[in-house]
Parts: sequence; structure tokens; C-alpha cells
Amino acid sequence: MLETLLKRNRDWSDRRNAEEPGFFPRLSHQQKPEFFWIGCSDSRVPANVVAGLDPGEVFVHRNVANVIHSADMNMLSTLEFAVDTLEIREIIVCGHYGCGGVLAATDDLPHGLADHWLEPIRRLARAYAVDLAQTTDAEARRDRLAELNVIDGVSRVAETPILQRAWARGARVAVHGLIYGLKDGRLHDLDCTISHGQSARDAAQ
Repeated sequence: MLETLLKRNRDWSDRRNAEEPGFFPRLSHQQKPEFFWIGCSDSRVPANVVAGLDPGEVFVHRNVANVIHSADMNMLSTLEFAVDTLEIREIIVCGHYGCGGVLAATDDLPHGLADHWLEPIRRLARAYAVDLAQTTDAEARRDRLAELNVIDGVSRVAETPILQRAWARGARVAVHGLIYGLKDGRLHDLDCTISHGQSARDAAQ
């Protein structure tokens, strides 16, 4: 399996060099991505591929179910590096329909440490229980919960001291919420963008 992986890498590298000679030397000298992507670890949702971006165009942080924890030092340090060092001004929180993490958060089965990680999704399920109950289809309810998780994530990113400091010094950073459809390969805007000078509460109104 490893040799197959290495061969695929060589094949891809050769094709990339043939298509654009000098691509890798150029890429090695500078990292200047336009987007910071906070997404799910699901292998079916690679940021570069679904967004149609080349290597070097998107800076990525991924975790199970794209949950934003206010004490997640991995996410926070990556966010800070993206905003302060790379000077990225477009942040995307992206979930997806058919998310296994959302299913695990709602199926009442034990999942070990993942149960602790997914607690914010269970909290959202409780908070929006009446809204979610309007949908009788279980898959549709989970997909709606995946959307709510993204919207909540956008607000949580906006509330971090990192973003608050960036906005205070005039950096025009925007945080967007997208959801990806596994069945159609399309990204959908959830219309929950929070930008410079706008609070999470303002965006919700």
C-alpha cells in the first residue's frame, strides 16, 4: 500500500511538472494562500479538491465534524498564524452533509474520546430541538444540525480574541460558513458571514 501511494505521488509530481514547469520550485519559495479553511477531517472533503484550488492557495485546519472549541489550541494557533503571519483575510468554516461526526453525536452510542469532542454538537441539538423536530426524516435532521454547527462555528471564530484584535487594528477579515454536498459535489453558502466591524450578534439579526 505504501509503495502504491509513493508511486501515485511520483506520477502526480511528474504530471504537475509537465503541465507547469517550475511549479514546485516556485511554490517552495513562498506560502501566500488567500483562504483559511476550517473543515471536517472526512476523507471525502479535501479542501483543495472541493474548492478547485491548487496547493498554496488554501491554508487548512481539519478536525472531526469541523467543531470550533474555544480552548482548542491547535485550531487557535493555526487561526492566529493564518491571520497574523500569513495575513489571510478570508476564513471559511466548512461542514458537509452526511457528516459521520454529526451522526456520532446523535446516535446515543459510545464513541470514546469522540463523545467529548462532539459535545458542542449535542448542545446545539438540544438548543434547536424544537426546530429540528419539525423534520421527520432523520437524515434531513442531521444535515440541518450540520448546518447549525457551521453557523455556530462562524460565530465562535468571530468571538476569538484573535479575530477581535485583528478587527480592532483594522484588518478586513471575513468569516464565512459553507456546507458541502457529498451527493452533488457542490459548496453552498449558509449566508452567515461575519466581517470587519460586525459582531456575531449583528450577523444573526
